[in-house]
Amino acid sequence: MNKLVITVMAFCSLLACKEQPGKKEKQQEEQSKPVPVSDDVLETAVIYEANIRQYSEEGSFNAFARDIPKLKELGVKIIWLMPVYPISSTKSKGSLGSYYAITDYTKVNPEFGSMEDFRHLVKTAHDNDMYVILDWVANHTGWDHIWIKEHPEYYTQDKDGTIIDPLNPETGESWDWTDVADLNYDNQEMRQEMIRDMRYWIEEEGVDGYRCDVAHQVPVDFWEDAAAALREIKPVFMLAEAEQPELLENAFDMQYAWEGHHIMNEIAQGKKDVKAWDDYMAKNNTLLESDDIFMNFTSNHDENSWNGTVFERMGGAAETFAAMTYAIPGMPLIYSGQEYDMDKRLLFFEKDTIRKEKGKFYPLYEKLGKLKNNNKALHGGKNAAAYQRLATSEDAKVLAFCREKEGDTLLFIANLTDKPVRFTVEAKGVFKDYETGEEHAVNPGTGFDFQPWEYLILTSE
Repeated sequence: MNKLVITVMAFCSLLACKEQPGKKEKQQEEQSKPVPVSDDVLETAVIYEANIRQYSEEGSFNAFARDIPKLKELGVKIIWLMPVYPISSTKSKGSLGSYYAITDYTKVNPEFGSMEDFRHLVKTAHDNDMYVILDWVANHTGWDHIWIKEHPEYYTQDKDGTIIDPLNPETGESWDWTDVADLNYDNQEMRQEMIRDMRYWIEEEGVDGYRCDVAHQVPVDFWEDAAAALREIKPVFMLAEAEQPELLENAFDMQYAWEGHHIMNEIAQGKKDVKAWDDYMAKNNTLLESDDIFMNFTSNHDENSWNGTVFERMGGAAETFAAMTYAIPGMPLIYSGQEYDMDKRLLFFEKDTIRKEKGKFYPLYEKLGKLKNNNKALHGGKNAAAYQRLATSEDAKVLAFCREKEGDTLLFIANLTDKPVRFTVEAKGVFKDYETGEEHAVNPGTGFDFQPWEYLILTSE
């Protein structure tokens, strides 16, 4: 009898041991799932645009994933991956083609690695408390997409029934995006197929949202339907490549600050002064709701490749405007290579590589990222810190403003000209230089002498 009991106990113990790893794996899997993206995350987030092809010599998911912990040092909370899908070869541009000429919305470009490699990248980001959003191209596909043959009715056609590339709606002429075919949003079946493909990456691959290419060229009601379908699965983050307030009503969380970016370029080039910025901020107060979010940037893939590097466009003002993208309401963007002082236009249709050598900007972004992550005065999401313009004795040359929330106060003061300027600011208090830790007592009569493009970020004690 005792032997039987012992045998049964031993068998049960063995069975328990066999079952335990499965339970443990399940627990580990549950623990590795990230907390869904939330409004609180958006308040303090920095977003990073990852150009996988050009980010490394290998141009692979795995090479980028190895550097994700470095992005955490920069305060990055959202990683935007430029399109990761297979690229069409028909009518392609260059030897490698455009990321935005897609042949299949639910596969990955073998140039970058396998689906397992992609999953490793997503897991690495999540393990580092970051979110991953994919670049979604809903306006058009590549000419090798299966829909071209099986569903030509999904595409815009001319009077002869020939599928066409996208046209400029204002002129009716081609944008010269000849490597892609324009999708027809009058076709409801195509809309549903598109939403199913978008759901795939959220449900099956664990991504956290989308940056949506030329979102203003796609009907608003499609985006609203798509966003609602995605949010049935989990909270997602949606970024529109557009500056169209109605997109923010029900579909998107954030839009590009295109106008603000162009004003920064023009001030840096001496074509406009600080009044243009003040007018822009005043206009936003009348056009936008308090929970609308802007993505602020000095560069991105389009600007870098087609309009010039940040140093070509902004010259000596590049650092000042980089700091300003963190200080103003919204979310700052770092484009691949900016953290390494990249001063070259990356090729778009060919292989190129970013040189990863730390210079001035890596420690700058590191400090700005820490400030953005931790100081409530820089909250820039749906419950953003207040923005108050501070009068100066040289308002056409000097931009000074105060941000404040829940007891945290930050002053940003900058000479936005290429000449020295002496001025006073209508502010009072004792502040600390975020960069040096030096204490500054500021009063309305306090004189400042700033060199060209000099700026100061002061925080309350």
